[in-house]
Amino acid sequence: MIFNERLKMLRTEKGLTQEEAAGTLNFNYRHYQRMEADGHLPNYKSLLQIAGFFDVSVDWLMGRTEKREINR
Repeated sequence: MIFNERLKMLRTEKGLTQEEAAGTLNFNYRHYQRMEADGHLPNYKSLLQIAGFFDVSVDWLMGRTEKREINR
């Protein structure tokens, strides 16, 4: 699954542990861990929060495009 791979890549680019990323996003650690491990998908609000924090488009995060930038 693309989502979990890209989420992990973004986290490691920022030099964060899973626990740090979960804390920064105000997510339960286990929930965050599952998103990276098995592609457990977040709800829409959380997806927007993740995309905003990492400054990437939701479409890129979900594998709908290869363009990382947000259209503004």
